[in-house]
Amino acid sequence: MIQELTEVGLDAALHEPPETVDVKALREREGMSQEEFALWYGLDVSTLRNWEQGRSQPDRTSRTMLHMISVSPRQVRESLDRAIAAE
Repeated sequence: MIQELTEVGLDAALHEPPETVDVKALREREGMSQEEFALWYGLDVSTLRNWEQGRSQPDRTSRTMLHMISVSPRQVRESLDRAIAAE
């Protein structure tokens, strides 16, 4: 797909999220409880707990979102707020 986009003149790149995310450290850095973090970012609190306790790992899409939160938490929350307001 990248090659096809490049062939038609579009600048394309594959962005890979980090392989692992320390979800608990991210949540704690944001100063949120598990319930608050889950609510703010539209996550199931039991899924969040499973990630933090190592019972499961975030999938690629979730790792991408968690990476975006780690880099720009305020912007992610604002974007989610705008999406909700537009509904």
